[in-house]
Amino acid sequence: MSRGGEMVYIPDDSDFSSFRDQCESLEGWHCRYNKAGVTVWSQGQEESCTVQKIKTRISCKDVPAETLYDVLHDTHYRKKWDSNMIETYDIGRLTVNADVGYYSWKCPSPLKNRDFVTLRSWLPLGNDYMIINYSVKHPKYPPRKDFVRAVSLQTGYLIKANGAGACVLYYLTQVDPRGSLPKWVVNRVSQFVAPKAMKKIYKAGLKYPEWKRKHDPGYKPWVYPEQNTLPSVSLTELSVQHADSLENIDETGLPEDHLSTSDHEA
Repeated sequence: MSRGGEMVYIPDDSDFSSFRDQCESLEGWHCRYNKAGVTVWSQGQEESCTVQKIKTRISCKDVPAETLYDVLHDTHYRKKWDSNMIETYDIGRLTVNADVGYYSWKCPSPLKNRDFVTLRSWLPLGNDYMIINYSVKHPKYPPRKDFVRAVSLQTGYLIKANGAGACVLYYLTQVDPRGSLPKWVVNRVSQFVAPKAMKKIYKAGLKYPEWKRKHDPGYKPWVYPEQNTLPSVSLTELSVQHADSLENIDETGLPEDHLSTSDHEA
C-alpha cells in the first residue's frame, strides 16, 4: 500500500475507496470456495506459493455492522475467539483513526510461526466500516528469533450493513509470508483456514454484546478517541517494511503430516 514504496503514510479517502472497490469487484478474482454463506477468492499466479491476494466474504445474520466493527477492534475480546493468535497489542497512536500494532499467530504445523508490525487505519462511512493495514518497521519492535516476520502488503476488512441488524463482512489480504510455502498450505488457506476464520468472526459477533456488557461496556477508544491512552507515535519513527530486507525461509519440502490443534477448532 505504501506509495512509492519508501514513505510511511496514513491512508486517505482514496486508499479506502480503492480497498472497497477491490472487495466488491469480481474482475480478476478466481472463486476457490463457496459453501454455507462463505465465499473465498484468490488473485495471482496459481503456481506462485508466496504472495497471493485472498478475499473472503460472509453474510452475518443477527449481527449489526457496528457490532462486528467493535469485535475487530477490541483486542481484549480477540483473545476469546482468535485461537490462532499468540499475542496482539497496540504500540502507539498516530491519529484519531490510525495506530501501530503487533500481532503474532500460530501457523499450521510444522511451519514456523509468523508475526507482523502494522500501521492500521479505520474509517466509519455511514452504515459501513473499513479497517486496513500494511506492514511497517518500528525501531523498538525488530524481528524476533522465535518468529518469522511476515509482511502485510495490504490487509483489511469491509463491513457493510445488510438490512436491519445484519451485515456482510469482506476480508482481503495480500501477505508475503517470507518463505516459499508448500502448495498444500496455499490450498488449505483458501479451502479451510479462511472459511473457518470468517465463521469464527461471525460467531464472535453474536456473542460480543453479552461479553461487552460485563467487560468495561463504555470503553471503545476506536469510537471515542478521547479514551485512547496509547503513547503517540510519529510517522518519522516508522519506515516501510520491505520484504526483501527480511529472512526468507524455504518450507516447500515440509509434508502435510501434522494438523495443528487450532486447525480443528470450530
